[in-house]
Amino acid sequence: MLELNLADVKPSVAGPKRPQDRIELPNLKNTFVELFSKPLTENGYNKPRGELGKRVPVHLDSSTPVEQPRHVGIGKDRVSASESEMSDQHPTPDDVHNSVPTRDGDWQIGHGSVVIAAITSCTNTSNPSVMLGAGLLAKKAVERGMKVPAYVKSSLAPGSRVVSDYLTKAGLQPYLDKLGFNLVGYGCTTCIGNSGPLPAPIEDAVTTNDLIAASVLSGNRNFEARVYSSVKANFLMSPPLVVAFALAGRVDIDLTTEPMGKDKNGSDVYLRDLWPTLQEVKDAMKSALKPEVFRTLYKDFAAQNPAWNEIPSSVGNVYRWDSKSTYIQEPPFFENFSMKPGTIGEIRGARALGIFGDSVTTDHISPAGAIKKTAPAGKYLVENGVAFEDFNSYGSRRGNDRVMTRGTFANVRIKNLMVPGVEGGVTAFQPTGERMSIFDAALKYAEHNTPLVIIAGQEYGTGSSRDWAAKGTALLGVRAVIAEGYERIHRSNLIGMGVLPLQFAEGESWQSLGITGDESVTIEGLTALTPRSPVTVKISFKDGTVKEAVTRCRIDTINELDYYRHGGILHYVLRNLVAA
Repeated sequence: MLELNLADVKPSVAGPKRPQDRIELPNLKNTFVELFSKPLTENGYNKPRGELGKRVPVHLDSSTPVEQPRHVGIGKDRVSASESEMSDQHPTPDDVHNSVPTRDGDWQIGHGSVVIAAITSCTNTSNPSVMLGAGLLAKKAVERGMKVPAYVKSSLAPGSRVVSDYLTKAGLQPYLDKLGFNLVGYGCTTCIGNSGPLPAPIEDAVTTNDLIAASVLSGNRNFEARVYSSVKANFLMSPPLVVAFALAGRVDIDLTTEPMGKDKNGSDVYLRDLWPTLQEVKDAMKSALKPEVFRTLYKDFAAQNPAWNEIPSSVGNVYRWDSKSTYIQEPPFFENFSMKPGTIGEIRGARALGIFGDSVTTDHISPAGAIKKTAPAGKYLVENGVAFEDFNSYGSRRGNDRVMTRGTFANVRIKNLMVPGVEGGVTAFQPTGERMSIFDAALKYAEHNTPLVIIAGQEYGTGSSRDWAAKGTALLGVRAVIAEGYERIHRSNLIGMGVLPLQFAEGESWQSLGITGDESVTIEGLTALTPRSPVTVKISFKDGTVKEAVTRCRIDTINELDYYRHGGILHYVLRNLVAA
């Protein structure tokens, strides 16, 4: 019999770089302080501990534009409150974290300051109890005269219009509005990188001073640079806690013991003073949740989405590609397609396109968020007449392989260890060692018909099951990935795109072999490949030394071997369809 003592259950958050890194709420402050000075190799920020209290001035006023989050594929913002309405939310500040805020005034932000607070995601917001709990906490805060600091960009993007209905019926939406959690629409926003830009003074203060600013959100993922490229500490939590940390304005605080702010009388307010009781949540649910609301809102879904219905489209059995589109292009997966699958051959004279450490996520490999103007994808858009303000995101342009291939390994936080101390999609082209973007290097290697490999540590491909992480890898010309370990879905996706996953033997790694990235790599024995068979990898060093590593083929089944033999699952399926 399994027994669970509910007294042992404690509220938790996750972060600051991975959703699996759970932190009990009372420990969040100490965890942030510890990670602040820990080395990057230990998931820290490698900052001097004495810099923790650093604060920089920021001036905000009513004219400071605040662009609301965007949805995937939606080019124009949708907000429920006007700019003038939002500016009324912020009276004059007197203390950096516990003040009554205003858009007009001088502020100070520093390491640990919350600059993004978002109630968002398709999963967390589908739970009525936590959403009503957030509204009840907001109600109590507003009644006590509390406000969210002006440097916090707050937003509300539930996954369903039903949420808006019951928040309105329960009388709670006005209180969320008062704290800046205005409805910006329904669907994916901050959790997929569509937070919209920070106000310019905040962005400048964070980037110029290299602040470890924070975001708090009720989303599902917080991998590096996913939420917002300039915000390095991102914490996942329940909607009520998002409101609480927005009010506090910082994450370096223990909300179980420290006051989160002051009320209109100057008295300290603690989280326990605002947290809704179970009965309050039950009463709100009973009064607001009605089955007929679901029937009304979803009985004719197509008619309630006029914006989508107005999108012009072609008709016919075959899609007519628009060569001028920067959103959708015909992908090159079936170029030179034939009904006969190729043969599996050895990979000779390959070069490493990148060497990566542990826990490289699919967000590192194929980011979904904002596109930098200086990145290869940004340059492509500019060359095709797209203004920077219309770049949108990688996620919204995943129908265009030209954008997505240029975005592969272009995450601003990815660390290619071939170029130590540098972040972003950069590599060292071999044999010259010339530094350039990973995309540009892949083009140069293709000119010489040089096959490519990726070398990595443990948990390669962890995170979201993003198909473009494998598609982009294949389109760059990568023939094999050699890692210490794989996340299961990404391993499968690599095979589905015709990329061979190999795993170092236990206790062996690119470090133990002395690989730095300027070597030549040959992979032998592939003509007799079987599931999980040993595969010899020969590493030829510049000094003429050759080392052999016996890796494990991570094609685990006969079906996967068929996919790989066909060049990927797309070719396998198409050949079977045509043959039938």
